[in-house]
Amino acid sequence: MLKRSTKYLYRNMLKYVGIRKKFCCICNKAVVGFLPYEGEFKNFSFTELKIVGSDVRNFMCPHCRCIDRERHLFLYAKKLDLISKMSNAKILHFAPEKNISKIINEIKPSKYIKADLYPTSPDIQKIDMLSIPFEDNTFDFVIANHVLEHVSDVSIALKELNRILKIGGLGVLQTPYSSVLQNTFSDPGISSDSARLNLYGQEDHVRVFGNDIFQIITSNGFKSRVCTHHEILYDIDPIQYGVNVLEPLFLFEKI
Repeated sequence: MLKRSTKYLYRNMLKYVGIRKKFCCICNKAVVGFLPYEGEFKNFSFTELKIVGSDVRNFMCPHCRCIDRERHLFLYAKKLDLISKMSNAKILHFAPEKNISKIINEIKPSKYIKADLYPTSPDIQKIDMLSIPFEDNTFDFVIANHVLEHVSDVSIALKELNRILKIGGLGVLQTPYSSVLQNTFSDPGISSDSARLNLYGQEDHVRVFGNDIFQIITSNGFKSRVCTHHEILYDIDPIQYGVNVLEPLFLFEKI
């Protein structure tokens, strides 16, 4: 059920979006518009550092409640035929999104582990990305969609993800990053919720990645297969589908 304020916003959205139709690729429904993120986003990080990540103004589908990064990931995966390749594969999925999880379950992978440091349902295992309890070369895919900005030690996390992937296995490692910063920014003195919100963009983020994020990942045993919306989804109107055209697919292969 949508909140009363959210319902009111949706009913009155026509006056703001005009006649351009929107479409949710997850529930396959036309919508008047996508709902904005209800949290605070007018902070230093989002405005001055030009964060590439979620589209906070076209965030949630009013029907299935999927969010923009789920829609974008689904569009990328479908176009690259990753979804069919996940059939009969072994998959480890951190912070599993409800709609993406449903799609993965429907294609019947041979093993599908949903993981989170703070599980919210019985089907999600409590797993710390810094110490993953699986043997080397176990999984064909690992998915961590907007997770790396939360972990305390990125290098250890990436080494663990690389370790449990098979050679040639693929990692979907989406994370927001600044298109302005050349180097990732983090400081242990930034410890309060308000400080993290203003400088990192969210209360539970512990860093802002810079343009070095791609090198950080490849320096931990991965080969970049990163691709952009313009390269892969050139036939997809980002406004119509409610996705951020600037967000690339963070796809990496274990070498």
